[in-house]
Amino acid sequence: MTLQSDAALLVIGAAMRLHELPDFVGWLASGQRDLEIQDPCYAGFLDGDWQPLAEQGRARLETAGYAGRLGIHAAYDGIAVATIDDRIRAVFIERYQQSLAFGKVLGATHMVVHSPFLYLGQAFVAFGSARDRRGVIDSAHATLEPVLTTAQALGCQLVVENCYDSNPYPLLELVRSFDTEWLRMSLDVGHAFITQQFGGPTPDQWVTEAGDLLAHVHLQDNDGFADRHWGLGEGNINWRAFFRTLTTLSHKPRLVLELNDVAETWSSMAYLEANGLAR
Repeated sequence: MTLQSDAALLVIGAAMRLHELPDFVGWLASGQRDLEIQDPCYAGFLDGDWQPLAEQGRARLETAGYAGRLGIHAAYDGIAVATIDDRIRAVFIERYQQSLAFGKVLGATHMVVHSPFLYLGQAFVAFGSARDRRGVIDSAHATLEPVLTTAQALGCQLVVENCYDSNPYPLLELVRSFDTEWLRMSLDVGHAFITQQFGGPTPDQWVTEAGDLLAHVHLQDNDGFADRHWGLGEGNINWRAFFRTLTTLSHKPRLVLELNDVAETWSSMAYLEANGLAR
């Protein structure tokens, strides 16, 4: 049974690398779907000759008539947003600024960065006290404020993605602490499902808690044991509950499939459409 009429269903986009665009650009443009380019995440890319590749990608999208919401995923490998080491922080800021320079050429209007709430154990224990949360938030501000200044000048919103967070409240407190529409929350549904196994809320409850602060969603499926990034319908996530909750929001977050195998975009879309969840 469909949740809504086909015309009212949420429209799904995808995350991919520039070289994967040719197989999907027609589909993306025909529905003006959300798109996220993830090349900055890959080793060596930002230190190489990426400008012509970004220009080619933008030209390919423009030629296809693409006018959807376009963003990028920032470099993340080894980046601890809340580091207290000033020299290491400088490297992280540089990587984020390089990512934004890439996004500027593409015309990106969102950039994903990862949550700073990293810990071994339960989130309530690690960040239960205001003092512990405040330390992480202050350090995250030191890293992200110069990046946010650049992003805002480019018209690019930063979205902070849950990773190891099993409690949404510290991340939401971080987002609110910036007090700007230029920084919002990103929800990775698969990450939320894994942390649900350790006492965290369900993915749909994350949507409820985030409310109007939720600007971006990574859609991926898994079995709750590891960060599989399987196609939708291949794991154990309750997608019906998730999409039902999304439809209660008064705005439409960016919705992108983030899959290990981008070819599983087609099977994921078939699953969503067959179940009347999205199109």
